[in-house]
Amino acid sequence: MDDNLSFLDAGFLETEDSDPHASLTIGALAIMEGPCPGQGEFRDTVAARLATLPHTRDRIRTVPLDFSAPSWSADPHFDLGHHLRRVALPESGEQAQLFDLVARVMALRLDRDHPLWECWVVEGLTSDRWAVLTKIHHCMADGITGTKLFEAMCDEVEADTGIATPPAVDASGELAPTLTRRPDSVESLVRSAIDLLSPTRQLRLISATMSIPRRLTTAGLGVAEGLTRLLSEMLTSSTDTSLIGPIGRQRRYCGVRVRMCDVREICTTYRVTVNDVALAAITNGLRKLLSSRGERPEPHTVRTLVPVSVRSSTEEGVIHNRISLMLPFLPVDIEDPVEQLVAVHDRLTTHKASKEAEGGKAFTAAAQYGPFMPMAWVVRLATRFPQRSVVAVATNVPGPKTTRHVMGRTILEIFPYVPIALRLRIGIAILSYADHLAFGLTGDYDTTPDLTDLSVSIEQGILMLLAAARAADAPSE
Repeated sequence: MDDNLSFLDAGFLETEDSDPHASLTIGALAIMEGPCPGQGEFRDTVAARLATLPHTRDRIRTVPLDFSAPSWSADPHFDLGHHLRRVALPESGEQAQLFDLVARVMALRLDRDHPLWECWVVEGLTSDRWAVLTKIHHCMADGITGTKLFEAMCDEVEADTGIATPPAVDASGELAPTLTRRPDSVESLVRSAIDLLSPTRQLRLISATMSIPRRLTTAGLGVAEGLTRLLSEMLTSSTDTSLIGPIGRQRRYCGVRVRMCDVREICTTYRVTVNDVALAAITNGLRKLLSSRGERPEPHTVRTLVPVSVRSSTEEGVIHNRISLMLPFLPVDIEDPVEQLVAVHDRLTTHKASKEAEGGKAFTAAAQYGPFMPMAWVVRLATRFPQRSVVAVATNVPGPKTTRHVMGRTILEIFPYVPIALRLRIGIAILSYADHLAFGLTGDYDTTPDLTDLSVSIEQGILMLLAAARAADAPSE
């Protein structure tokens, strides 16, 4: 198996390195019914279920000056205790306190001297509940595979796949360390430099670089046009707004959930998708947020980064990022919620037809064949310029369709987490679980004190669409 990170995976590391205020980790907060298990019991269960997953025992190995792509290397001192944390909420145990904890934990960068994931057990919730917060670096997984990693802890996956075969343990009860030697940075640099300067390697690099335009062209004229449009949108500024600008290191986080049956009722009435409804609700929320700040919502105010899964049927078992993106403007200038929904649906349909996502996929695929060093430097240079195009990120990930359990305890609800960086002050993750659709909102601490107001407006947006749908379906007298 190739242990090098893909160009897209490595791009998340480069972006984090370029933005000192960013922590590019994705996550999920699962709230469980009690009682909370002991730490030893939880450790043994998580160890058995996670140890067989790719890269959970590997750390990142980088080469100075980006002579070659980062790679995964077995951590010779792997200690599960470094990744399993336990904390208790204050006595009241309210949901707001839980969300504050999520914001603090997710704002902290993962230690790159160790595998890039953590799992937090949170005690002390009201009504005899507890929670699990999983935290994974974006270079390790996208939202789709991040959800699968989370599901690996569930009892149902163990029953279906037998994934919980216990790994080897040492005398202390910890996982037996892998004794693979990790080359130090000097040795890696020398080896990479020798390889890079060899005539054979030079010829391969030249050939690979020259093949990039050909690979983009052979992907199809429509795909090339989609890539051109995508790059043009990335370079075109949005209308000035307080939603974009410098961010700090601290975060705010909150969540809201709605009934999936209500969302499906809206979908049926207006013949749209769940993603259309979610983005329309977000449009309603951002419009109200701008208005409350004394700003006028205009047609080109909120360009939103919408990640799109480009995972093929043959890549279902691949853990790494398989995503592209679209950059639609949300219709915050429209007041009527149904008209917002129709506009969202039409715009997403147009973006899909223009093959923007396919263009982005073709570019990252072609970049795999070029030399890593100049690619990495271009990414690093680009991220140092203040971007003024994308105002927010909204990602929708399908979660488990049925109720899941961990150690016999029912998962009551799941809230997703998406990071922010590069002047994006708000990120919204959407996750379906059983009969609910949850929105997890991430905000910059200093510039989004009204993040909770945004979550309330998103919920209101769903309720207004539901009321309109039922009125439209009601028989006329």
